[in-house]
Amino acid sequence: MLKTYLYIPENLGEEISVLAQNLETSKADVIRRALKEGITQIKKQKTGSLDVLTRIAEIAKNSRAKGPKDLSTNHDKYLWDEYGQ
Repeated sequence: MLKTYLYIPENLGEEISVLAQNLETSKADVIRRALKEGITQIKKQKTGSLDVLTRIAEIAKNSRAKGPKDLSTNHDKYLWDEYGQ
């Protein structure tokens, strides 16, 4: 295991102490568990936009949505010409 030091706000330290006491475990265990769960959530958020785009693509595919055939080459025209730019 890697040993590290960090500074945390006093109120967070108090919360960790209370939680460790309530769970009958060490403060180090509470911190390790919180870090592991927090990192997992951050990783999920990072790929969240990919998940949304994938779902949108699936919806379009399932509904047989159609768009202009030249969209990939004239995407600027479709994005900006409609708004008068």
